[in-house]
Amino acid sequence: MSKLQAKTVIVTGGAGGIGGATCRRFAAEGAKVAVFDMNLEAAEQVAADIRAAGGQAAAFKCDITDRAAVDAAVAATEAQFGPVDVLVNNAGWDVFKPFVKTVPAEWSKLIDINLTGALHMLHAVLPGMSERKSGRIVNIASDAARGGSSGEAVYSACKGGLVALSKTLAREHARHNITVNVVCPGPTDTALLAGVAEGARDPAKLIEAFRSAIPLGRLGQPDDLASAIVFFGSDDASFITGQVISVSGGLTMHG
Repeated sequence: MSKLQAKTVIVTGGAGGIGGATCRRFAAEGAKVAVFDMNLEAAEQVAADIRAAGGQAAAFKCDITDRAAVDAAVAATEAQFGPVDVLVNNAGWDVFKPFVKTVPAEWSKLIDINLTGALHMLHAVLPGMSERKSGRIVNIASDAARGGSSGEAVYSACKGGLVALSKTLAREHARHNITVNVVCPGPTDTALLAGVAEGARDPAKLIEAFRSAIPLGRLGQPDDLASAIVFFGSDDASFITGQVISVSGGLTMHG
């Protein structure tokens, strides 16, 4: 994937498990990586690790639910690294409980982070990509968007919306040579999954149920997702757009 050399990449939620692995992989392929996260200290650590390995990276504190903060972080990225070539909308949050036990404040937070945050990022970078007639967007959804997931009703709705949004943007911006694709993680060994499990009556039993349901016999690892994300962000995927791929160890096999 040498075609990523010197490309400017933004990864939201870049300090997390999947986000951090994705940042490191893009940097290893020669990209200049902007690590966006609410946790600036953790984002700085990811960026420092990349620089220590000989790559280029910088951390930016960014609340994706705040449009002004998004615009400021994107502008700071472009001032340091140049125009954005690749956007990975990875930031997410979930709460695991039956829908009737959720409350409106949780709905608002889920929608703000998982859907509105992506809208802010897309609205900030698409005009520049369109003007340059070049860009790669990778939106991280979830297999919950494709098959549903008990205890994740609003999260599933947000991720389903992200899938539909991605397909529409892929159509609207194909003439600008911008591709928009979606990666859907299955159960992945991250802090988000651990947090979701904490809401269950028996967290260990829930994690084991996830693992045993996966045909390949293990939870996904962040690097498993990074590989697919970086592929879609590269020019090797230049003729692929509007597509959704599950990285789930075979848990879901949608046609």
